[in-house]
Amino acid sequence: MLSTAALLIWYFCQELLQLGAGVAGPDEPSLSVDDLADQIAEILDYFGLGAVMCLGVTAGAYILTLFAMKYSHRVMGLILVSPLCKAPSWTEWLCNKVMSNLLYICGMCGIVKELLLMRYFSKDVRGSVDVPESDIVRSCRRLLGERQSPNVLRFLEAMNGRPDITNGLRKLQCRSLIFVGENSPFHYEALHMTSKLDRRFSALVEVQACGSMVTEEQPDAMLIPLEYFLMGYGFFRPSQLSVSPRSPLSPTSISPELFSPESMGLKLKPIKTRIQAEV
Repeated sequence: MLSTAALLIWYFCQELLQLGAGVAGPDEPSLSVDDLADQIAEILDYFGLGAVMCLGVTAGAYILTLFAMKYSHRVMGLILVSPLCKAPSWTEWLCNKVMSNLLYICGMCGIVKELLLMRYFSKDVRGSVDVPESDIVRSCRRLLGERQSPNVLRFLEAMNGRPDITNGLRKLQCRSLIFVGENSPFHYEALHMTSKLDRRFSALVEVQACGSMVTEEQPDAMLIPLEYFLMGYGFFRPSQLSVSPRSPLSPTSISPELFSPESMGLKLKPIKTRIQAEV
């Protein structure tokens, strides 16, 4: 199976936003979310890949879900982190417009970085007057400054024009594992998306004291659910190492429903698992 499938990682940035990407010219046509989804198919064709396992965060999760709807035969499963599925709210739309105007006039300035970091991370890791921001936030701030502003602008505009794909969620033919941080601005939308997916093939893991980027803030909270999700595809073999019962990696920290035979066969239940943050 490993020879015919691959793990495709699609975060909040896509090809245009990668380091070293060329700057999009002013005469290039505007991008749509359908264009971004079609680009994934082009990438798979270029590398000769068939069906893939997909991991996406926030906007990337939306694009991958849309991709799974359009190219169902090419998606083995979806691992979505703080996903989107609805059209932007008025507050998000307005915030995106403000960022787009700032990107056009000033480039990737401090205000744009702050607005993006507020979407990605919880307040605790972003720091305050008395508490310095975490290393991961400083690294993300630096990486944002290295992105091409015109490309980020085009990506924001594409996401600001995204349609609601809720009605198509029930028709998804692949298994889905959803993670969401309780402090994510997209927390409610992830719950809404989970309620619309086929309950036989989806599961929800909520992570306390965490923002949208569970992959960065609390990656350890993802390990056990991911292990059992991938195990059903033959991608992972369980480790013989024991873990402390108090560890967030311990199976006792996660609802036993996730470890049922049905779940290990990837007919995952729509559980609402909460993983306590270590003190």
